[in-house]
Amino acid sequence: MNHSSYQDFTRSLENILPKARIITDYAKRFAYGTDASFYRLTPQVVLQVDSEAELVQVIEKANQFKLAITYRAAGTSLSGQAQSDSILVMLTNKWRSFQIADLGDRITLGPGVIGADANKYLLPYNRKIGPDPASINTCKVGGIVANNASGMCCGVAQNSYHTLSSIRIILHDGTILDTGDKASVAAFEQSHGMLLAKLKTLANGVKLNEELHQLIKHKYRLKNTTGYAINALVDFDDPVDMLAHLFVGSEGTLGFISSITLNTVPEYKHRASSLVFFPNINVTCEAVSALAKENVSAVELLDRRSLASVSDMEGLPDFIKTLDDDVAALLIETRAANQDLLAEQISQLKTCLTQFEQTNCIDFTADANAYSKLWAIRKQTFPAVGAVRESGTTVIIEDVAFPVEQLAQGVSDLQALFDKYHYDEAIIFGHALEGNLHFVFTQEFASQTEIDRYAAFMDDVCQLVAVKYQGSLKAEHGTGRNMAPYVELEWGKQGYQLMEQIKALFDPDNLLNPGVIINDNPQAHISSLKGMPIADDIVDKCIECGFCEPVCPSKDLSFTPRQRIASYREIKRLERSNENPQQLKQMRDDFQYLGVDTCAATGLCEERCPVNINTGDLIRQIRHSNNSGYQGLSQKLANKFALVESITKMSLASVAVVQKIIGSSALAKISGVVSTVSFNKIPRWTAAMPNKANYQPQSQPQPQASTVQAPAVNIEKSSALAATANLKKVVYFPSCASRNMGAAVNASEQRSLTEVTLSLLAKAGFEVISPDFSGFCCGMPFNSKGMFEQADDKRLATADFLYQVSEQGQLPILFDTSPCKSMMLESEEVANRLNIVELAGFIEDTLSQYLTFSPTDEPVMLHVTCSSQRMGLAQTMLSLAKRCSNNVTVPEHIQCCGFAGDKGFTLPELNASALAPLKAQIPSGCTKGYSNSRTCEIGLSQHSGIDYQSIAYLVDKVTN
Repeated sequence: MNHSSYQDFTRSLENILPKARIITDYAKRFAYGTDASFYRLTPQVVLQVDSEAELVQVIEKANQFKLAITYRAAGTSLSGQAQSDSILVMLTNKWRSFQIADLGDRITLGPGVIGADANKYLLPYNRKIGPDPASINTCKVGGIVANNASGMCCGVAQNSYHTLSSIRIILHDGTILDTGDKASVAAFEQSHGMLLAKLKTLANGVKLNEELHQLIKHKYRLKNTTGYAINALVDFDDPVDMLAHLFVGSEGTLGFISSITLNTVPEYKHRASSLVFFPNINVTCEAVSALAKENVSAVELLDRRSLASVSDMEGLPDFIKTLDDDVAALLIETRAANQDLLAEQISQLKTCLTQFEQTNCIDFTADANAYSKLWAIRKQTFPAVGAVRESGTTVIIEDVAFPVEQLAQGVSDLQALFDKYHYDEAIIFGHALEGNLHFVFTQEFASQTEIDRYAAFMDDVCQLVAVKYQGSLKAEHGTGRNMAPYVELEWGKQGYQLMEQIKALFDPDNLLNPGVIINDNPQAHISSLKGMPIADDIVDKCIECGFCEPVCPSKDLSFTPRQRIASYREIKRLERSNENPQQLKQMRDDFQYLGVDTCAATGLCEERCPVNINTGDLIRQIRHSNNSGYQGLSQKLANKFALVESITKMSLASVAVVQKIIGSSALAKISGVVSTVSFNKIPRWTAAMPNKANYQPQSQPQPQASTVQAPAVNIEKSSALAATANLKKVVYFPSCASRNMGAAVNASEQRSLTEVTLSLLAKAGFEVISPDFSGFCCGMPFNSKGMFEQADDKRLATADFLYQVSEQGQLPILFDTSPCKSMMLESEEVANRLNIVELAGFIEDTLSQYLTFSPTDEPVMLHVTCSSQRMGLAQTMLSLAKRCSNNVTVPEHIQCCGFAGDKGFTLPELNASALAPLKAQIPSGCTKGYSNSRTCEIGLSQHSGIDYQSIAYLVDKVTN
């Protein structure tokens, strides 16, 4: 590899892309090169591209230097198609455009739109996109189409290929073609008439070749993503249509998809699911054939091992643990436009199933919670294997399709191969209606013996599926590098040569994602394998799927959780091997900022992680080690926390006075200079910074804090307590943030949160117990920095005090900011002793019974904090906001604001990056935003240009 060529290439881009989007630093290249597959290629250059115009110039420069390009959307692909050891082009957030047409029947999407977001846009029309991959909450439309992804309810008829309306692409020479634009097509026919003519010639040759023609028809009655979509050559007469459909499933090897228009499909609101158990796989597959003739939207097969992998899930019946070894199950779903039709379909399905012997059955249910639990069984099978695997191994999920009529025998033969190669943990599940099976197993690639075992196993699997059963080796996960050596085995010499001709036609210099789909290396599938070095128990189970990335506030600034874990694993590997000390030093140095400093450690990643990893736990542990020299100082601050509060108030008041004297603009400039020269140790002031709060404790006697652990008590929920007339008492604990931080100097509402909360409680007729809480804290300021002992001390001291003032835990204790409640409840001991409630939830569940709401028509913004999301309060907050306003906006693409306690002060770029999409989403006429964390509201105010305050202010405004 000629490194000087890459250097010349990057220099040539200096007038095309900003320097920050031309990435040559090794640590970033390594991290950004990670995808969900089990391959490891490190790109020489990573480019973050904003637009078609930029990409065309990049392509032209790459052609000039004869350098290969790989396009990356979300990186959730499993077969190695998003890997590169050359130039990796990553999409920025500028590719998220969408346009709905024909009352929702069609939607045009940029390649950067997340699949679930597309369905959210279509929901008001009761429509959705056809593909529904399991990764739909993370994967992007560019990847969905480029891999022809399908899913559990998609089948063949509703995949990207069959729902394609038009496509906009950029070819290897930089030419743009929009097949939905007549002028673009006409221009292309003039400029690239030779290409279209050759494509037509290939199509005519296929149609005259009866053997190949019939093979294509057979293969595409199944789910099939092995090789190129050569069915386009027989399905269409117009070469432009052929070209458009060849790009579906082309995995970036023919060009770049810059926009896609899909015909949408109905999204029925009424649905019901059932889980039925059969004595063996033969009966199970006979039932599949019968169900295929009924009105079903999905039929998922689970073998006995997959059922065993989830048998300990909460809420599952005990009989699952005692099933015979041969038992298999079908998860069946039916959907309908109305309730009557749904009931009729359920009745028909039950009748159909009576003809087959069943061992057990969980009957059809239309209850959303109940059928969600059934689908959780299916969705947890893959992560269940990942969670119990040995550290250092990877999880491999393969994806094949058998002719449905041979499905039972295919399953049996696969299970025999598991036994032959001692993959004892392997499970089988899949989309039975299409004969599409996924099988999951764990594999270690650290030894040649293990690699040889995997290679022999894959040889046998491919012979079984492609030759014995004439099935498809890749039903929906794409060919990638993983199956490239076997494409000819499946398609034969004629089919493979046709694909080679297509590749050469669109990519004559083999510069577009080389090695993917077409690869002459028979060992490609066992080359560049990704190791999973042991790093830390907290993250060793990570499968690097990337599901965590959309909710990470640092995703556009530094590293995501997946990238943090991949980098940390590599650092640990280099430490053990000592093979490259210079590279290790660079990665360590870069990881401090990219991995540790800029991690908000909010834990939202755990909510999305299939194996429940909270990367923030790892980062806090690292901070604990890094800050070991500051433990004494931290303990002093914890012991003198009341003094810290007093100093904070004085500082805020002093700065507010200066602001009023010299003005906001001058103060911001001075603060910027001071912060810069202090290396961000002194917080940067902004106009959204708070004044001191007007905190006045209530005149209740203050008991002495106890250090004796009180006995655990069983506490009723707050709503039940408060609804009882003689128990309309509440202990109000203002957080240290609300005790000290008031409104910004220029905010239209100057009352402190404590004043507003007391106003609401008085309106609702509650007796409030709120002594002086100065010096008490939930411990979060210490915990986030890895000062665990100090955090626990503060939390337990606060809990002891609250136990006393709440009549030994009998009264609800109201926290006015959500992160504090979340922090307190991380201690099981505290959760058992105290009935802690959070302000938004307490208002919605309890105070609303005693308040009259007069909703406003004024538009308001709502930010649901990460702690509220983790506590399951997102819908509660939205419901409360809608009680108060008829015009509520929850901005897209912002899961966490990135303020992270104090990082909004010390690392303002994290807050700015996380909230970059906010300002553009403020509706016209909107002047107010609401949340439930005082520090979060500071950053939200700064980056939105409107005042953000606690949702309590909104409730107080519209109630009496």
